[in-house]
Amino acid sequence: MLLEGREMDCIGNTMQKKAAELERLAEVLVTGEQLRLRLHEAKVIKDRRHHLRTYPNCFVAKELIDWLIEHKEASDRDTAIKIIQKLLDKSIIHHVCDEHREFKDLKLFYRFRKDDGTFPLDSEAKVFMRGQRIYEKLMNTENTLLQTREEENGTFERALVAAEFIDWLLQEGEMATREEAVQLGRRLLEHGIIQHVTYEHHFVDGPLLYQFRMNFRRRRRLIELLHERSRSIPESHDSPFCLRKQNSDGGNTSFLSVSPTKEIKVVVGVRRSSMSSSCSSSGYYSSSPTLGSSPPVLCNPKSVLKRQVSPEELQTPGGLFVKKTVTIVGDAVGWGFVVRGSKPCHIQAVDPGGPAAAAGMKVCHFVVSVNGQNVLSQDYRTVSSLILTGARTIVMEVMEEA
Repeated sequence: MLLEGREMDCIGNTMQKKAAELERLAEVLVTGEQLRLRLHEAKVIKDRRHHLRTYPNCFVAKELIDWLIEHKEASDRDTAIKIIQKLLDKSIIHHVCDEHREFKDLKLFYRFRKDDGTFPLDSEAKVFMRGQRIYEKLMNTENTLLQTREEENGTFERALVAAEFIDWLLQEGEMATREEAVQLGRRLLEHGIIQHVTYEHHFVDGPLLYQFRMNFRRRRRLIELLHERSRSIPESHDSPFCLRKQNSDGGNTSFLSVSPTKEIKVVVGVRRSSMSSSCSSSGYYSSSPTLGSSPPVLCNPKSVLKRQVSPEELQTPGGLFVKKTVTIVGDAVGWGFVVRGSKPCHIQAVDPGGPAAAAGMKVCHFVVSVNGQNVLSQDYRTVSSLILTGARTIVMEVMEEA
């Protein structure tokens, strides 16, 4: 009997280690892909010539290190080298002639393997890349799959019905048969990309509800590659709203919508995707902490509003508030604002460098409608769900003081 218990412990430990390995692989793959897209957008990746030969879609090591430091992704050149070496070790990038196995602070050309078709797609990597594509496809297309649904007397946000998900996979040409779609769903669950809402069932074709456990849109800080720790809390539904920059000088800006006070809770070693569970339900939380191991994350539950305003006051003709329409196109990170409050909701914080700020969104704006749906009588959770389950481009009507 004792031997059987030890065998069970061994099996359990093996499964936990495998899950941790898969999670680390997923984080590296997603982080690398986010960096690749950013570097293409910044024109750091481009065709380059050397000795009368053109090397397409590559970057210069020294220039990348400069870019990482400039964009606060690394505090110094040694840290930047260590970060990119992680990507090289995982075969996400490589030297264009495969002559250097170490990332060097020199004028050497490197390239993302995804840009030249040499990425070694083992079974795990294929599942994660497939899961990411499906996730983005669901988020960017008009569909009703992800909704607030009920199962076993519980309510679950952004949940999908397994049978409807399979129908969608077939309709989109992702899979050819229902049997293949079920197998894909099982692989996504086994790799921690989706989960049953109460963790009681594997993926089966039927009325059971499932949610995406992994938020591919959460902006990963590259420094996270150097801190291998497992996620202990499922990713928050609010995470696409997390602000992406921390004010380095601690000053009072539109990003830090309230001044630090003794009300602030300091949470050490918690990733930003877990912050909503550590904060008050009406709290403010920021992401992308300053560089360093186990950085503190500030969380302030205090509202930015000087006083509460009723929907009736907002809509009073000739009153103190005027209506404004903002169109926000989300990027790979999200939309760059935090919505809080209830009846009506308000904008608690805005990332100065994010899409919302560029569209004209400001702190203390009151939310009237989202994509044509009036939300004056809704709370922030409902408004968040509307945005998260919609398309990447959102049209919001807000009220601001005249």
